[in-house]
Amino acid sequence: MDFRNALDESLAWASRWFDYAVTPWFFYQAAIIVVLFLVAKLAAQRIEPLVEDRARQIKGHPGLLRVVVALLRRTDWILFTVFLLAALILMRAITWPSRSHFIYISLSLSLAWLFASVLSRIIRNRLVARALAWLTWIYAALVILGIDDDAAAFLDSLAIPLGAVRLSALIVLKAALLLIATVWLAVVVGKYIDERVRISEELTPSIRVLVGKVAKIGLVLVAGAIALSSVGLDLTALTIFSGAVGVGLAFGLQKVVSNFVSGMIILLDKSIKPGDTISLEGTFGWVRELRARFVSVVTRDGREFLIPNEDFITQRVINWSFSDNLVRLDVNFGVSYDADPHKVSELAIAAAMSVGRVEADRRPVCWLTDFGESSLNFVLRFWIHDPQQGLTNVRGRVLLALWDTFRENGIDIPYPHREIIMKPDGRAEKSGGR
Repeated sequence: MDFRNALDESLAWASRWFDYAVTPWFFYQAAIIVVLFLVAKLAAQRIEPLVEDRARQIKGHPGLLRVVVALLRRTDWILFTVFLLAALILMRAITWPSRSHFIYISLSLSLAWLFASVLSRIIRNRLVARALAWLTWIYAALVILGIDDDAAAFLDSLAIPLGAVRLSALIVLKAALLLIATVWLAVVVGKYIDERVRISEELTPSIRVLVGKVAKIGLVLVAGAIALSSVGLDLTALTIFSGAVGVGLAFGLQKVVSNFVSGMIILLDKSIKPGDTISLEGTFGWVRELRARFVSVVTRDGREFLIPNEDFITQRVINWSFSDNLVRLDVNFGVSYDADPHKVSELAIAAAMSVGRVEADRRPVCWLTDFGESSLNFVLRFWIHDPQQGLTNVRGRVLLALWDTFRENGIDIPYPHREIIMKPDGRAEKSGGR
């Protein structure tokens, strides 16, 4: 019955407009509107390039520049609105107001579209901005035409019962609009809080990331609940439906939820934090950022690995800077049996100390580890305090320092070789040698 009443009212409104549209003054006004629109288009083509050059000189205010550019892109609509306003004032001065009613409606619709399209530019997502601009203009058009109540009644009549809940098209539309607005506002506020927390020096890096993520997710959930409650939707009535959906999502998004929970655990136990140097399954690099689903790890060659949070919980991870940045490295080498091992140890320690990245406060040590087949084997151990700068390069510098020091002091680094002894009967015997 509600649907029939809404339909009858809509047909009556359409009939009134049809009767008005066949009058002569309607055609006069329509002709004036078309002419003014064409004149505005032609004028905008000449004015817009002149003003745009001056607008591009705005520096340091990107938000203002975006609004100005949005206005410039709608110069034709601005001129069209000004021309309609002038025509409306002129016609109301020389004739009855009823003979300029269509121009008044056109002026109101043009102003509504102009404001909606310009204000929507504050949203960076083009698709969302356009959708919001159109929805805002449609609502304004319904109010201007005086059929907003009829349209609301018609949409409310399109309803289906879901248990104790009556779900109508009007409720769905209101919920969608409020949800978009509140979630967008929650995201903006969440980003602001996250930025403020990130620059705070009183909190540790892990706590900064944790507070930022909790603020973002919490605000979005609260915004969604407020939007659904504002349209009169009883959230408790959707418990069974949400439970069924939740079971389906639990199976489909198992890995996503696992990575999210793992990320929260990482932030709470502070095992991984931005700036740490880590090794995981052959990947060596420093942690650039912690996300809800993955950890961004940048390697020495500039590649950025997005490693799922779950791997940091289930896999064996080496955190080179977990408690502090001091890391001990080992370099193995061998020298000839003709060398004095005591002197070799002293020279190796001096060579390591000559490398700039080797920690001077913790003196390197050098130990004889083995009497090898062709060499005396040593291990040189030293400390560095900047593992994020790389490990292979500092090992290479220490090895080069050892090479130069041993050559200057006449210490040979042997290499394995074989001797072949020819017997008188033609048999060959192999023996190892230095």
